[in-house]
Amino acid sequence: MIDGILLLGFGGPTPGCCGRRAVCPRTPGCEAACFVSGVLGDNPARAGRVEAVAAHYAHFGGYSPYNRLTIAQGQRLAAVLAERGLAIPVAYGFRHWQPWASDGLQQLSAAGCKRVLLVVMAPHQSSVSWDWYLKNAAEAAESLGAAAPELVGVADPFFTHPGFIAASVARLREATATWTPERRQAARLIFSAHAIPEPVAKTSQYTQQVAESARLVAAAYGQPGHQVAYQSAPPPGGVAWTGPDILTLVDQAASEGVADILVQAVGFLVDHTEVTYDLDIEAGQHAQALGLHLTRAGCVQDHPAFIAALADQIQRAAARIPA
Repeated sequence: MIDGILLLGFGGPTPGCCGRRAVCPRTPGCEAACFVSGVLGDNPARAGRVEAVAAHYAHFGGYSPYNRLTIAQGQRLAAVLAERGLAIPVAYGFRHWQPWASDGLQQLSAAGCKRVLLVVMAPHQSSVSWDWYLKNAAEAAESLGAAAPELVGVADPFFTHPGFIAASVARLREATATWTPERRQAARLIFSAHAIPEPVAKTSQYTQQVAESARLVAAAYGQPGHQVAYQSAPPPGGVAWTGPDILTLVDQAASEGVADILVQAVGFLVDHTEVTYDLDIEAGQHAQALGLHLTRAGCVQDHPAFIAALADQIQRAAARIPA
């Protein structure tokens, strides 16, 4: 039996101080730099990289739609669960911005929840995403002590769930609704996911899971010929990151005379800054400079098929938990 759900995700900067640092300038526009330094570390040696990534957020006004879009997913999820007879609170715990996991657990506790199921809002598993979120939730519960509800389980990953696949295909069809069948078949179909360090990739099934999601979506879309790219890696340094990079595959498409590139960020669930800047701006401009047209299909967001998939995974996990 469960009586509450905590959605775990990355988070993104929103207006106002996040409270992460004891010393903060609290000046307009400081949120993005604070957020990025929280992700990359406060080490002064990384100041240049922090500034470069913060500029991506500045391009869109200094903030990210991540929290708003993830909360919208949670609201739809709560409604679907209620329709299925499981009317329980859904709260949010983000790794890099408020509401923190401790905030979400306190909210659930105040609502009377005693047994909480965790749901990781990431399709694919690695120690720097899936495991990281679970560790963060466990630490938050420990910090709250007796005031924290019990964390009784974790919903299974959904990277091959028919609902996740169907929602991804629906977004591809939306993006190409005005295309002729000939244009659709001639386009280069590329799926992207966040790059991770190669040593981390070797300890998980992350790249295999990304490849399997891409294979299933491409087959259901009717274009099994596709490629998988990785995005958002830092500049080359001492540690290799998973590849090929999305820009490398854009270059390859141009060299092979491809006119259209259709990209979908299958490794992400919402169209937040990392998706829109790295693909729409950087990759889009790179493609345009080479004479190609790049179209990005949206992430699953709160598509009904995806929300139903989340509800399925929650109900399956809840059924395994003793009363």
